[in-house]
Amino acid sequence: MGLFDQILGAVTNPNQQGSLGQLGSIISTVDRLSNSTGADPATMQTVLSVVGSQVRSALQEKQATQGNEAVQSLVNEFAGTSPNPQAVNSVFAPGMQQQIAEIVAQRTGLDAGMIQQILPQVVPVVLNFLQSGANAQSPQSGGNSVLNSFLDADNDGDVDIADAMRLASRHFGQ
Repeated sequence: MGLFDQILGAVTNPNQQGSLGQLGSIISTVDRLSNSTGADPATMQTVLSVVGSQVRSALQEKQATQGNEAVQSLVNEFAGTSPNPQAVNSVFAPGMQQQIAEIVAQRTGLDAGMIQQILPQVVPVVLNFLQSGANAQSPQSGGNSVLNSFLDADNDGDVDIADAMRLASRHFGQ
């Protein structure tokens, strides 16, 4: 089952944290971010895709060294729709933040300095999206289907946060 299917499942499952309100809030935040940066929606989707890919790599590394609970804890602590520099610092080392900004700038044509400034807005949104699959009563339990799908345990590479957000936006008419 793909990431988007996992998200839809989380939204319709009362035992998981995902909700239409959460997805709507995420989509609205991305729209506001697009408007505030002057980037068109396609460019912002590329930003989300590149940052999401880097978040996946960082969380996979954390999962390999510290386990699933550490990854779920990080997601639970820093998921949101408000800017949070701590979220960026918890996921990426400072040198990596600059590299990500440069990669995004190369892919989008946006200024790398501006990308570094919006990372505190983008990373919590990605983590918020991943939190939707957590157990509603016990978020720390390892049964987060969305996060597990995102981390793509079978390494087939078939995961993209921007695609899932775009599908969610279409599905919910945002």
